[in-house]
Amino acid sequence: MTKRRVVITGLGVVSPVGNDVNTMWDHITSGYVGIGELTKLNQEDFSVKIAGEVKDFDAKEHMEKREARKMDLFTQYAVAASKIAVADSGLEITEENADRVGVWIGSGIGGMTTYEESFRKYLDKGRVSPFFIPMIIPDMASGQVSIILGAKGINSCSVTACASGTNSIGDAFKVIERGDADAMITGGAEAPFNHMAIAGFSSMGALSTNPDAKSASRPFDKNRDGFVMGEGSGVLVIESLESAQKRGANIYAEIIGYGSTGDAYHITAPAPEGEGAARAMQQALDDAEVNVEEMDYINAHGTSTEYNDKYETTAVKTVFKDHAYNLAMSSTKSMTGHLLGAAGGVEAIITALSLKHNVMPPTVNYETPDEECDLDYVVNEAREKELNVAMTNSLGFGGHNASLVFKKFV
Repeated sequence: MTKRRVVITGLGVVSPVGNDVNTMWDHITSGYVGIGELTKLNQEDFSVKIAGEVKDFDAKEHMEKREARKMDLFTQYAVAASKIAVADSGLEITEENADRVGVWIGSGIGGMTTYEESFRKYLDKGRVSPFFIPMIIPDMASGQVSIILGAKGINSCSVTACASGTNSIGDAFKVIERGDADAMITGGAEAPFNHMAIAGFSSMGALSTNPDAKSASRPFDKNRDGFVMGEGSGVLVIESLESAQKRGANIYAEIIGYGSTGDAYHITAPAPEGEGAARAMQQALDDAEVNVEEMDYINAHGTSTEYNDKYETTAVKTVFKDHAYNLAMSSTKSMTGHLLGAAGGVEAIITALSLKHNVMPPTVNYETPDEECDLDYVVNEAREKELNVAMTNSLGFGGHNASLVFKKFV
């Protein structure tokens, strides 16, 4: 079977560092930290005091108020990012092409905030909204985007914890590559600021308790103490090269490889030495038919947790061997926080823009080197370099590992 080439033609974002792509990119490349005080919940209830919250988001700018009321916030974010991405791509969805345009948007925990609020109301009043179920299920981001935009092709949702966005993009990439759709609206969305999510992640020791919002997320730094929770959505329009060229679309980058593996090891801890992550990266390279020496830049999962950063570093060295010390790798979670299931969508956008603009974003807040994290992490300042091939990684609880390889389109 002949593989069809797949390119990125539209980008849309709602994030702690901006609710449009240009603002986000300017902030990411300037080292702006979008993390601040936790305001959506009472700080006194938690040991965690900071968060990567979305600012100045108004759902009514993207959808009817009555429709927004039927959506959890994660779905609102997904709809907004999708509409921005489709507008950016110039793709017109019509009766003639609707069944060739699909949607694949992932979420790690879906409508958990709606669940929590609805349960409290049920205990108080003994009833729940008829929209309760369609508001909480993770696939509803894809469902609502499909309904609102009229996309009638394959409609799905990858739920793989913090790998959900990357798995969704990879799965959508394969749909187009094998010819089952001409275009896909794909990425991730998350809105996790509720009591149970923060309490749960805190209880397992995953979140940073550093009260300094501007330095708490410090991937690969020896003094890292956990991730900072974030929220938002990153959505891409991807399509076959033939479709993009036929309509004269702007092309940001080409997707050329996808790898996805399972650790089969532990519900939350990564496999020792990043064994599963290494296999995902190798799969993506093999799928892309790219040699390790061709890799220029990796947008790391880089959560700012002890084992993730150490084992992701080890995995990169396992796969890329000596070249691991020649390529550059950075974690933009140092600025956005960890957007859970949305992280892969936002970071895929950043990776595509890195190739487009020949700029590698920094890992900010890096102060103290860790002898076990000894690669080039583009510390504290963005770096210009001619880039041709880049990778983005996402790793999730349950042992999910996903990697994508992008190439500059020329």
